[in-house]
Order: sequence, then structure tokens, then C-alpha cells
Amino acid sequence: MKITHAQFARLTLEEAIRGTTAAELSAIDLVEASAARMNVFESTINAVITRTDEVSRRNAEASGDLETSGRRILRGIPVAVKDNMMTRGIRTTCGSRILENFIPPYDATAVARLKSAGAVVMGKTNLDEFAMGSTGEHSAYGPTANPWDPGRIPGGSSSGSAALVAYGGALAALGSDTGGSIRQPAAFCGVVGMKPTYGRVSRYGLGALASSLDQIGPLTRTVRDNALILDVISGRDPLDSTSAPGADSAPPCLPGIEEGVNGLKMAFDPGLLRGNGISPAIADAVRRAVALAREGGAIVNEAAVPLIKYGVAAYYIICSCEASANLARFDGVRYGFRREGGDIWDVFSETRGRGFGDEVKRRIMMGSYALSQGYYDAYYLKAARVRRKLSEEFSRLFKTVDIFLLPVAPQFPRPLGAKAGVMEDYLGDIFTLAANLAGLPAISFPVGVFADLPAGVQAVAGPFNEHLLYRLARAVEKNTSLENAPWTLAGPKEAK
Repeated sequence: MKITHAQFARLTLEEAIRGTTAAELSAIDLVEASAARMNVFESTINAVITRTDEVSRRNAEASGDLETSGRRILRGIPVAVKDNMMTRGIRTTCGSRILENFIPPYDATAVARLKSAGAVVMGKTNLDEFAMGSTGEHSAYGPTANPWDPGRIPGGSSSGSAALVAYGGALAALGSDTGGSIRQPAAFCGVVGMKPTYGRVSRYGLGALASSLDQIGPLTRTVRDNALILDVISGRDPLDSTSAPGADSAPPCLPGIEEGVNGLKMAFDPGLLRGNGISPAIADAVRRAVALAREGGAIVNEAAVPLIKYGVAAYYIICSCEASANLARFDGVRYGFRREGGDIWDVFSETRGRGFGDEVKRRIMMGSYALSQGYYDAYYLKAARVRRKLSEEFSRLFKTVDIFLLPVAPQFPRPLGAKAGVMEDYLGDIFTLAANLAGLPAISFPVGVFADLPAGVQAVAGPFNEHLLYRLARAVEKNTSLENAPWTLAGPKEAK
């Protein structure tokens, strides 16, 4: 059965799986509809850096030979991958000119697991360069726009993955989250985004920003679809030294997702809903999630994690220090962009000066300074202590509660191109950084539309308790309507 791009955009991942299993839809139908949807939206949204239409069609044709059971559950399903994950034979740029012609010889483990399940990769999605940014404006390949309102930012750094799923160009996408880079664009674009427990999903093949913080996770339109993708990509990986021993024994996410929240113990901090530059509508969205949880039988009380307010300072020191070390490999010698100079030091300087964007240079300099002699103790060690104390606070909290609710971002997405200033953008991550510093799972899910823009709420749980977060998000989703969402449209909305 042929489907139009508009029909494809309204499909859930599970509906597409049922359609292919029943032979009502073919992989070719889905791939062609996905490509057609991109043709309509991409000139406005710019969510994809590299499209793979021809390769995708060949892979879709080959997927007909795959069985539909077990790990082949995604047979022929169009997905997309953030362009900081290695894809064999497909250009991987990390959103930077320094890698504009780099073609990896292997797949990241998370990508390989999607392919093993039968998924078809439609392209590599746009991102803030090397995942450094929370606006979607720092890509060397142009900014991504928000499908709800192309005059606004989509959030970052997984801007393209969130925007592509939001307008219906793919049924799921992978993103990476170092300090909120899945959850913030998910909230801004009205989709579901999960940052798993550190080590649950392999980091092998991910272009590293901060190795102790980075985690790969899914973005989808529905909660059930999100849980399905996480179950596919989770698991221990011998190729990743940071892969967690508990990754294989963690409870699966999809089987118990309809159990609801009755009896779950939850907490929120009303103090976070005052100050912090928070929009009244964002605070109302959190209160709505609290009310829906209580209606479902959850026990919701007040609690606080005081050190959250220090997360921004600690995070940007730790992240910048690790980034400065990780990006030292991009020197114009082994691979990637190279700018010739008089001697080797000129080559380094010219290559990195012209190949990296301003935000990447800023963080390399911040990290190098904080790690330099005389400043390591003053900055990095203090940030590491805050990180440890924050983890201890969460450990105490999760001895008495199952889930902690809080905002994703303090404000709705600002206008595209209206520079807010470096610190203002950094402070937009104030609520998401803590989960990365503590290595905890956190989800962003929509709770409604306020003044024509979606509002997302964040929930955090103890290690490997993603299944509890999905139960909450699914319970809220059943009572949430996203009117005039981009995936219901035939074409892009006009910028306001």
C-alpha cells in the first residue's frame, strides 16, 4: 500500500511495524515516504546534514529478506542518526568543517544494533558542532529551525534528530546527551527524548565530547516507540570500556509500560518552579504532570536536591576539560580537514583555527585553562567534588522516592538568531545537567501546548530505572494533546 508523506508523518513506529509485519506496508513504501517528507520540509528546517536516499532504498529492498521476529523487529523502518555517530561508508561530520569529508570504516555500536534489528538509516542529522551547544545554531552546516515555528531554535545539540522526528521525516532518531542534548530539543520540539543511565547504551563509535558524561539515546514521537528503540540499542558492549555491567540485566522498558503509576513514589521541588528565570507556563507544565501523576495513583511529595543550582558551574568545567582532551586528536595530520602552514605548529594552528567554530574554540580554551598548572586544583578538582556531592544527594533521594520531577528548560525556545549571550544559553541547561553529572536516566516528555508551543517535563530516576520513567511518561501521554503538531501538517509552518 503506497502512502503519502503526510500519512507517513502520522504513523507511529509501532503502527509501521504492524503494517510491515502484515504486509500492508513495504519497506520501500516507508523509505520513499520518508524521503518525500524530507523534500517538503528540509529547505525550511535543515534537520539533516547528509541524506542517504539511494543507499536507503537499496537497504529497504534487502530488508524484505529479513525475518520479522526477535531482533529484526525494525525491519524496513526509516530512522536517522545524529551526525556524531560513526556510520560505515556514510559521511560523519560532527557538525564541523574539520570533518567535512570524513567517511568512517565502521558503525557505532548503537547504529549497528539498529541495523541488526532491520532499521534503514535515512540520513545523518544536524547538530551543534561536536555537540557543543543547546540551540542548534552552532553547526558548520547552518542552523536547524524548530518545526513548530521555524523562527525559533529547536534546542540542541541533538537539534536535527528532534526536528526531523517532530516534522515526521523519520519514525525515530538517535541523539546524544552530554548535558541535556536529547532532552532539551525533545522538549522544544514536542517529542519524547530519553537520556539513559550512563553505560546502558554503548558509546563506541560516538564522537566524544565529554567521555564521562556522553550517552546515546532515542528521540521519538510517542513514549512506547521510545521504549522500543531503547530496548533495541541497550546492552553491554565489550568495545566500550565505559559500558556498565548492569546494562544486560536492566529491566526491559516496553513490556511493563502500560502498568501506570499507581503506588509509585515521586517528588518535585516547588522551589525550582520559582526564580531560575523560569517561565510561568513551564512551571504550570510541571504542576500539570504532578497532578496527572497523582490522579494515576502516584504518591507525590516535595523534596529538594540543593546542589542542582551548582550544576552549571561544575558541568562546564568538567565538560570543557574533557572536550579539550578529546578534541586534541583533530590536528590535520591523521584525518579530516588540513590547512597547510610553514611548519608543523603552523599546520596545527591553521587547521584548528579554520576547522573549528567559535563555540568549540571557546570550550577548548576553557578546558585547557582549567587543566593548566596552578588551576587544576582551583577549578577541576572543585567541580569534581561538586559532582560527587550531587551524586550523593540523588542517592539519598532515591532511597525514598522512585522518580524526581522537574522542568527541562526554564524558558520556551527563543527566536532563531537572537543571540542571548553565552552565559544565558549555558544557564538554559540548569535543570538537565544534574542527571549527566550523576549518570542517571532522565526523560523529557510533552505535557501539552502553551501559546502554540509544546512544553516538556523532565523526570529522573535511579540507575537502570528507565522502565519507571516510561511508565510515568506513558501515563501522562494518555492525557495529553498536541494540537497542530508539525507531523499533522502537509508542509512547514510559517515563521511567526
